[in-house]
Amino acid sequence: MALEWEQIIVDSCDPIALGRWWAEALGWVVVDETEEIIEIRPEPDQIPGLLFVPVPEGKASKNRLHPDFRPDDQEAEVARLLSLGARRADTVQDAQHWVTLLDPEGNEFCVLGKRNS
Repeated sequence: MALEWEQIIVDSCDPIALGRWWAEALGWVVVDETEEIIEIRPEPDQIPGLLFVPVPEGKASKNRLHPDFRPDDQEAEVARLLSLGARRADTVQDAQHWVTLLDPEGNEFCVLGKRNS
C-alpha cells in the first residue's frame, strides 16, 4: 500500500485572503476557489498543495506543525516576505540559523539559512 501526499489543510478565518497570500509568497497557482475555500499548488497538476478552509475561531497558540523554507538568500527572502505582510515572531535567539515569521493570520514558518556542509 502506498500513500500519496495530496495536500495540507490550513484552518483560517479568511481562507481566500490567506490562500492568496501564500500563493504569492510561494509563487504557486490557485487551482480551486469558491466563496469559502481556496487550493494552491506549485503547478496546476503538481501535488502536494495547500487547501485553506474556514473556521470560526482564530489561532490560539503555537502551531503544532509548521513549514521550513530554505532560500538561496535568507536575508533577501525574509525582507521579501515581510514586504508581503509577514511579521517576525518573538522567538529570536542568538546563533539561530533560521528566522521565524508569522503569516497574516499568525501561523509560524521558518526561513532557514545556508545548509551546513
